[in-house]
Amino acid sequence: MPRSVMDFKKVVHNAANENAQYDDTDSECSDSEKIGFIPAKEDKESGCTSDSAGDDEPGDKTDAAVERMLKEEKDREKEAEDVDYSKVYGLVTAEEVTEQASQTEGEEFRILHHECDSQSSGVRQCLKYLRLHMWSSLSRAQYVSLLKDFVESEFFVIDGDSLLLMFLDEKTQYLNFFYQIECFLQDFTEKGAKYVIAFFKDAEQMYFQYPHFLFLRTALIEHLRHNTSITVHTEFSNCLSSQWELFLKKSYPYFIIVSDMGLSSLQTDYLSILIAHSLSKKINVVLTSGQEYDILRVYGYHVQSVYRHRLFFVKYGQDLQCAYGNLVKYKEPFMCLYGHFKLSLKTLQEEGRSKPLSPEEAADLCRMQCLAVTFLLRVPLSQRAQIRIMKSCWTKQVLPLIKMQQFCTHFALTQLSSTNDWKLDLTYLPDLNDDSLLINLAYYYEIEYNTGLKFKKELGKEMEDEYRCLWETVRKLAVKYCFGDAFPIRNTSQPFLDCKYTFFREYDREIPNIGLISVKSDLVEDYAGDVLKDLPVLKSNDLAVTSLTKYKEFDELRHWHSGRPLTEEYERVQCTADAKSKGPAERRQIQKLQAFRHFYGSTLEDSTSKLIVHQEDVSGSTNAAVKKTQKKHKSKAEMIAEENNRRLRAKEEKKEEEQWKALCVQTEKEIKADMTVGINKLEKLLKTLKSKSVKFSVEMTGLSVCLDVWKEHCRTQGSKDKDLGKAVQVMRRIHILLEKYQDMLEKPHLEKLTKCLRYLGFENLACSLSGKARESNDKKISNYAIKVGPARFQLQYMDYYLLREERHDPDPRVQHFIPDTWQRELLDAVDNNESAVIVAPTSSGKTYASYYCMEKVLKASNEGVVVYVAPTKALVNQVVGTIYSRFTKKLPDGLVLCGVFTRDYCHDIMNSQILVTVPQCLEILMLSPHCQKWAKRIQYVIFDEVHCLGGEIGAEVWEHLLVTIRCPFLALSATVSNPEHLTEWLQSVKRYWQHAENRMEGSSTNSEKNFTRKYKGKSKVQEQKQSYRVRLVLYEERYNDLEKYVCSLKSKDFLIEHCHPCAALTVNHIENYGIPSDLSLSPRESIQLYDTMVKVWRAWPRAQELDPEAFVSFKNKVVIKKADVRKYEQELKKELSKWIVLGQRQKVNQLLEHLKPKPVDCSENEKWKHFASFVNKLHEMDKLPAIFFIFNVDTVESAAKNVFLYLLKKQSLIQGSNVEKERNRLRAELRKVNKMLGKFNPEDTKKVNPSKMENTVVLLTRKTQLEKRLKGLTDIPSSCTYADPKAVDEDTLRKIFHRLRFERRGYLHQRLALRGVGYHHASMTSKERQVVEMLFRMGYIKVVTATSSLALGINMPCKSVVFAEDSVFLDALNYRQMSGRAGRRGYDMIGNVFFYDIPMPKVERLMKSNVPELKGQFPLTISLILRLMLLAAKADDKEDAKAKALSALKHSLMAFRKERHAQILKFYFMFSLQFLIKEGYLDQEGKPIGFAGLVTHLHYHEPSNFVLVSFLEKGLFHKLCQPIKGSTVFSEGVLEKLVLILANLFGRKYLPACSVQYKHTFCQSKVFLEDLPEDFAEAVNEYNTKAEENFAHFLLTTAKLADMEQEYRLPLSKTDFTSKSWHGSELASYLMDTTKSVSAISPFACVSGMIDNDLFLGENINKAVLRSLGINVTNCPLLYLNKYDNQGRRQPLNAYALDFYKHGSLTALTTDNWLNEGDAYYALKEFVLIIKSIGTSLSELCDDPNDNVLLAFQQLGKIYAEKLQSII
Repeated sequence: MPRSVMDFKKVVHNAANENAQYDDTDSECSDSEKIGFIPAKEDKESGCTSDSAGDDEPGDKTDAAVERMLKEEKDREKEAEDVDYSKVYGLVTAEEVTEQASQTEGEEFRILHHECDSQSSGVRQCLKYLRLHMWSSLSRAQYVSLLKDFVESEFFVIDGDSLLLMFLDEKTQYLNFFYQIECFLQDFTEKGAKYVIAFFKDAEQMYFQYPHFLFLRTALIEHLRHNTSITVHTEFSNCLSSQWELFLKKSYPYFIIVSDMGLSSLQTDYLSILIAHSLSKKINVVLTSGQEYDILRVYGYHVQSVYRHRLFFVKYGQDLQCAYGNLVKYKEPFMCLYGHFKLSLKTLQEEGRSKPLSPEEAADLCRMQCLAVTFLLRVPLSQRAQIRIMKSCWTKQVLPLIKMQQFCTHFALTQLSSTNDWKLDLTYLPDLNDDSLLINLAYYYEIEYNTGLKFKKELGKEMEDEYRCLWETVRKLAVKYCFGDAFPIRNTSQPFLDCKYTFFREYDREIPNIGLISVKSDLVEDYAGDVLKDLPVLKSNDLAVTSLTKYKEFDELRHWHSGRPLTEEYERVQCTADAKSKGPAERRQIQKLQAFRHFYGSTLEDSTSKLIVHQEDVSGSTNAAVKKTQKKHKSKAEMIAEENNRRLRAKEEKKEEEQWKALCVQTEKEIKADMTVGINKLEKLLKTLKSKSVKFSVEMTGLSVCLDVWKEHCRTQGSKDKDLGKAVQVMRRIHILLEKYQDMLEKPHLEKLTKCLRYLGFENLACSLSGKARESNDKKISNYAIKVGPARFQLQYMDYYLLREERHDPDPRVQHFIPDTWQRELLDAVDNNESAVIVAPTSSGKTYASYYCMEKVLKASNEGVVVYVAPTKALVNQVVGTIYSRFTKKLPDGLVLCGVFTRDYCHDIMNSQILVTVPQCLEILMLSPHCQKWAKRIQYVIFDEVHCLGGEIGAEVWEHLLVTIRCPFLALSATVSNPEHLTEWLQSVKRYWQHAENRMEGSSTNSEKNFTRKYKGKSKVQEQKQSYRVRLVLYEERYNDLEKYVCSLKSKDFLIEHCHPCAALTVNHIENYGIPSDLSLSPRESIQLYDTMVKVWRAWPRAQELDPEAFVSFKNKVVIKKADVRKYEQELKKELSKWIVLGQRQKVNQLLEHLKPKPVDCSENEKWKHFASFVNKLHEMDKLPAIFFIFNVDTVESAAKNVFLYLLKKQSLIQGSNVEKERNRLRAELRKVNKMLGKFNPEDTKKVNPSKMENTVVLLTRKTQLEKRLKGLTDIPSSCTYADPKAVDEDTLRKIFHRLRFERRGYLHQRLALRGVGYHHASMTSKERQVVEMLFRMGYIKVVTATSSLALGINMPCKSVVFAEDSVFLDALNYRQMSGRAGRRGYDMIGNVFFYDIPMPKVERLMKSNVPELKGQFPLTISLILRLMLLAAKADDKEDAKAKALSALKHSLMAFRKERHAQILKFYFMFSLQFLIKEGYLDQEGKPIGFAGLVTHLHYHEPSNFVLVSFLEKGLFHKLCQPIKGSTVFSEGVLEKLVLILANLFGRKYLPACSVQYKHTFCQSKVFLEDLPEDFAEAVNEYNTKAEENFAHFLLTTAKLADMEQEYRLPLSKTDFTSKSWHGSELASYLMDTTKSVSAISPFACVSGMIDNDLFLGENINKAVLRSLGINVTNCPLLYLNKYDNQGRRQPLNAYALDFYKHGSLTALTTDNWLNEGDAYYALKEFVLIIKSIGTSLSELCDDPNDNVLLAFQQLGKIYAEKLQSII
């Protein structure tokens, strides 16, 4: 444990020990079930291995079995959820709150806690339950990135006392304490976070026994208030006050940061109540414990508020109120300490046991304190940073006075803060005290001053005058006592310091030589040559150089996750299409796979596969189709072909005319009978027609019929309200005719349109269209007129039917639709071989360019390659299906159309023309020295969802790929907020490649040129003109508008309210940040906004001007388009912002309040209880198909099952018991008939007499009749299923379900699907997910519950998206990705987004939140540097390899346009090389040696990869892996220990420190991972020491790059501590230690005694490092054996990997190990891949196939994989 932590422990009471004494006797699983630890019960679902269960007894019986299973599962979940603490407390015992005395703060100020006897037994029990509730809740906290959303006006709350507790440390000096707090807050501020800090009044008294901390708390409050812009709340008395509850309700912060541990058990209980209360109010909590940060993010343990938290507070709320009252009721004893401004020595004497100081002695101490203040005022921080490091303790006589001073300071600051008329400068409040300085002065005057003349130092005139002035002020204030003159400082000999505990720090560790071992490498020289010249280099005879060891070279010939060795000929490996090399079974498997891919692709694409023919004359820069249009003269053949096409079109047109004549009358009847159904059929017909003239006829007929329907409706309704939806259809037809068929409209047609407009009452539009003046008023026509203006009618009622701006000129490059201008720009970019960044909304059509790019490359040659990079394996499968659906190409033997490369599945990597992969796998290929020939064949790389460049995991890989590819690329995303910056960075990369390729081309030899000429076929892919331009293509318009609805449960009905986008805004947000640019309104919402503005401000000056009828873009316009409405929307938004400028804040507030929906809050239990009814409500509203996004895997499944049970119950109510009896009777009879038929042998038909034969025929006929009747009774009624049987025929459905026959839950998925229900999450098998995806796309399944697995690019468009659960993962990015699924292009005119019981403030936040900007992360790791060196050394083409490596090193997004960051990266690179050389991974020429290959195989797991190698080198694995005597099999004990070691290296998931607060015997898991065996732990410590030393050298070297002006300022308040104008002081110089080295230490850390040597301990780095460097300990590859939080508690590792190996239950990991099922499954899958990867690498390294270590890893990999496979 770190020393500082141990010191802190001495000061504070260990709340964990006070609250958690263990009772190991209660360990039975029956008890544990009651608090949520359910024994693992594997699912009892059966029937998934064969079809017989479903075929023999279909229908009710099987559904009943499923229903029973689901209900059992639901009961188990309910039992786990509803915790009854009154029954479970026997599991653990918490030590009662007893009388506590502050042992560390001395006897003088002992303050007693309240006694337990003063509490009622109910309150004591309540506190016990509270502690258990906290443990249960906080142990489930998820470690996440905290700043996911970015809304300028929204904030989170930091509990001020928790903030204080994070940094309380006896070693930390006053100024450094403030510095650390400001660093913490500034990290949030720099990352765009907004926050407020709340200090509760009642919390103050918790510090009275710690006066030093009390004084710090008061000073911190005043400093934050006066010197920073942070909002500090001190008005709330406590968290249970009504004012605090109102604050939470109004502001709804993101979360509250709280500590779960206080200075005492009293404060811990107090904080627990704060946490419990916050969670009960639906406010999430983030623990201060375990928080970490990097350059982009802050991570912490996040506790999601759920129903059980509210349930707990409902149950124990009153008891908690009483308990809280007892915690804070003892105020009086503390207040009397300074009542009436009196703090006499007599009071101190009564408190103290030893003799107090005399007044003279107290005066001496006071003089030294005044002198210390003088030093603080005059001596600059740069000098104080050099002060002698001295440790000492005050004597018992001095302590009471010191504490009195601290109380006085607290009291003075409190009084001054409430005094408004004093003009106080509190700028330097953080520097009010310096204990180290005071102790140094005390030691000087007590010991050194009296030693001799040489120690008597002068103060200096300035400081002496300042000191005298200060002392005179003190004397004037001390009315009753005379304390003497300012000098001498000491008049008494009373010792103030305890000599036994006084000592100076000895610098026991000399900083080693920082000299570098020289590296002779062109790559190193080219990248870091400019910094190398300034760095010292060791001589060749230096011990560090001569001691280097040589290792056997390791050449990587095995792929990371591939089980087969790869040859050097990557481009010609065996392929799946090479039938000659396959056996019959293998060929059948390939054929089945290809058939499925075609089928899967057909659900994604409507079109059939296009046959691609290799065109020899295709140019890379222009399109052949475009060239043809530019020819002046046509050939005879072309003219004949054109004539033939014209005849064919005429024939098709005539056929379509006849078809329309046949359907015309029927269509008219259908429209008149039911307008909605009829119009839908009409539009389906229009989609099938090709002839424009026939389409025109259909539209004209449709207009006539719609007008007739409207007229008939008006006559029927008379004076009653009319259904304007019918008029909408009339106007819609007019819009379409005028917009799409304008060239075909003749005078009679225009007259008809004019007449229709007059019938609707739009006389002004009729005049505008006809060009004639207004005709006489016809009363008959006026009877049909709409009583709404034409512009308002179009916006309010036509709404989403308004047409978009579309081009009508076809593009020869696109067959099936007319592309928009921005889409043509993309096609142009591809034609010109340019790169492009494309940012466009989901479903806007941006991926079309990707497939156009593929087609172009496929046509150009058989050699060119397109790589499609997708972020997930699910998206990879989808793209592969689309490729097979779109393209077919005949290729030479050995080549295939499409290959796949993911971490656990790959085929045809090197011999495919289109490779679909994930980023990590493409990076392996790009950085492999043996893949260069293949890489040069790449013509295009397509990056889908490129915003993953800013993701939490794997973001650096996207960056590496973007900078190492030489070819053009397409980067696609719907959610990038700073695309301009991204494009500029990528353009700089392309400029680098332009220069690099010119240089390489210039330096190529003649022989290489001859080689290129000789093999023209292979070089053809390089002949196309290369372009280095990067285009930015932006398109912001969604094809469909999205309308949002807020849904809540009111009684048993659902309240569904439209949520206007402006309702998300506040006056402050508009005033300070404006209206978000992407907060778009639908036409109806624009009108709603205008009407509300008129209603709120009746005297609004621009009301008439912005009236829809008078608006300039609408006036007399027959066809108002969406572009026109956007202008109107923008004008309204500008006006709304202008209202605030005009001083109409109150009216804006009224307007926004008027637009806000008023949802009703309901319990989570009720919400899920009625979830199925809510789904049914959406079904009734015609809002299905819908995806319901839920973020918990268990809830995703249970929600889908809930809907299934609802439909099942509905069916049983409809059919009644008689149907069930009839079904049972028919089944019984059918069994008898089958039994009788079973006795008949078909082979003996000749021997059977005719009568028996006749009976058999009768039986067969009877069987057919029974089966038919039974089928009729077992068919699901249409009202009891959401499935659409018309969408999929029975054969196709059977084929799809056939894929589920071997899946564990296949039968359940089948039964759910038949009801139109499915669920989707990452833990499902790929086959299960694909079935749900296909059936949903085909329109069969209408309800899918899903996690965020459907958010990222998966093609599953729907009519509605429902957010059914709040979560920390429901952030701005996920919201946009998920809501983007709503609104199917070509199917839905509008998309619907429903928020089902999501807190309204969260809804508002999501609607106005911005997507975070893409920013660069720290790009380098030691493993990456080793991989780059390996590439440069081993590559076939050295120049190409060096160019790639330099591009990766030079072009990090983090260092783009930031020269200082670029320099820091160069230093990091150099010291990483030193580490690799010293550890034996590189030689002095930069060539890889030893275990370099193994380390690079496991590069994703740094630093565990280096530690694993150290275990191998030391022979620890060989010592461990001893098989059972006489065999090659290893015992269970050996394998378990091996899993333990690997779990400590590669399965590192930390749990919150509080999770070990209670000992509990879990049912199946151990939960907390055991420590490494001693010899392995020693090896880890040795590795860490080397890594720390290397990193310290890096910090010491880069210190010169720090911005020292910034280093002398507090980071948040910017309080400046740079050198003040002072003229020196002999005494000050004497107290400074010029020998200590602090060149790389923050000056603020120096005052706490930190020196350069402290950088050699990882625990000190974040506290001491120079902040302006932007580096922290996360950049140092340390593997912590023990990790502690900021309060000294150890954070345990989750033992999930070892626990699963022992019990093999995924369920146990969710109940015991606090993991959700999806996370657990993926973590285990990753663990298996690592074991296999290590085994693969070892087999390459090891010559002996029977080596024990190799066999142990192979055996373990096989066993673990089998265990994991068994749960799928």
